[in-house]
Amino acid sequence: MKFVKSIGLAILGSTLAIGGAAAQDKTVKIATEGAYEPWNFTGPGGKLEGFEVDLANELCNRMKVKCEIVAQDWDGIIPALQAKKYDAIMAGMSITDERKKVIDFSNPYAAGPNGFLVAKNSPLAKMPGTGQAFNLSSQQAEGEKAIEALKPVLKGKTVGVQVSTIHANFADKYLKGTAEVREYKTTEQHDLDLAAGRIDAVLADATALNGTLRKPEFKDYVLVGPSITGGLLGPGVGVGLRQGETALKQQFNDAIAAAKADGTLKKLSEKWFKIDTTPRS
Repeated sequence: MKFVKSIGLAILGSTLAIGGAAAQDKTVKIATEGAYEPWNFTGPGGKLEGFEVDLANELCNRMKVKCEIVAQDWDGIIPALQAKKYDAIMAGMSITDERKKVIDFSNPYAAGPNGFLVAKNSPLAKMPGTGQAFNLSSQQAEGEKAIEALKPVLKGKTVGVQVSTIHANFADKYLKGTAEVREYKTTEQHDLDLAAGRIDAVLADATALNGTLRKPEFKDYVLVGPSITGGLLGPGVGVGLRQGETALKQQFNDAIAAAKADGTLKKLSEKWFKIDTTPRS
């Protein structure tokens, strides 16, 4: 009887080991833009680097799956997900109601402020509201009043935004008829036009703009304007997923929750952004 019991335990142990190995052998393919420093960018030799590359590997490790990270142009990143070219998106993509009509999201893994990048010698450097913060979800009246205060100084100016982003949506809703809004395929392109004097300001995520400010060629530029979050800007950045992928979504949510609880999100965001972008809710 003991011999039979031993055989049974051995078989059970082998089965569990095989099951664990099978889970580890599963690969989750994640797309990032590779052109949104310091969230994600292409480093020397073509290697993908940045906050989301580090975080993707960390989450996959917690999910006990292999991680394959690929670069995908921003304007095709959602259609390619829907076409099943990869399993998930981690590309600084904010969770919005509009996007949730076509894809699903994990819980947010980062939430940061937004702002304007302008030259220090520009009249816009004295933009009202600088240093103040408003959430359009909980402080709509105050936030929209702060936005109205921007319009006189932005009148007739040209503001650059990345196409198909929350910043493009924000500019379309609040700045149309006040400033000329110019859309760019990548943030690098609007940064270059700002440096060349072809536009007056860039509206983007402050964490990305802080990365731009660390470049020598932008030493004479400054981040200004009120920090606006919430509302159509969404609750933060999450993993983009195909609708109906409930098991994968739960895996990501569990991994994000664990990384938040043990301080990994804080550690990685401070490494790449120099501030803590851990979601508060």
